[in-house]
Amino acid sequence: MSRIGRVTRATTETRVDVALDLDGSGEISIETGVPFFDHMLRQLAAHGRFDLQIQAQGDLAVDAHHTVEDVGIALGQAFRAAVGDARGIARFASVHAPMDDALVLAALDISGRPYLHYGLAVERMLVGTFAADLVEEFFRAFVSQGAMTLHLVQVHGRNVHHIIEATFKGTGIGLHRASRIVGDHIPSTKGVLG
Repeated sequence: MSRIGRVTRATTETRVDVALDLDGSGEISIETGVPFFDHMLRQLAAHGRFDLQIQAQGDLAVDAHHTVEDVGIALGQAFRAAVGDARGIARFASVHAPMDDALVLAALDISGRPYLHYGLAVERMLVGTFAADLVEEFFRAFVSQGAMTLHLVQVHGRNVHHIIEATFKGTGIGLHRASRIVGDHIPSTKGVLG
């Protein structure tokens, strides 16, 4: 069974092409024009153990907001397409991801119901050229279109780069664990997710 999602999103502000294979071999190619964001997306894919190709062009002369949000939208749609009806998946995962001084909890449910709890104490500041508050915008868009519940809680940490990186790594690990095939039924007492 192929678990692949491909999405193209084109607006007056951005064009985003995403290809995601949940059962891939680790092939990652990401170019959004926002170097720190590319680095974080690579962490998500590498620790999620899936193939991910993202090509994005956006109105970066304005700022990175539209690009980051639209990548989140397209990646969420690709993830949802790859999961399909979610038959046989583990569905739930919870990960405490450390990175040096930072520790972040990423708990998720591929439920068909979008919800984001964002509990990171990340100030509005630049990490490289990346505005740290765009992390929330990315995850809100991803969760909304991926139809999942995600709780991100900063347990502790001071270094913003480490906090954000622990968040992407932990979410990637959680996505891998929750999307693994462990049976052959829809993982819900209702018989359907959503």
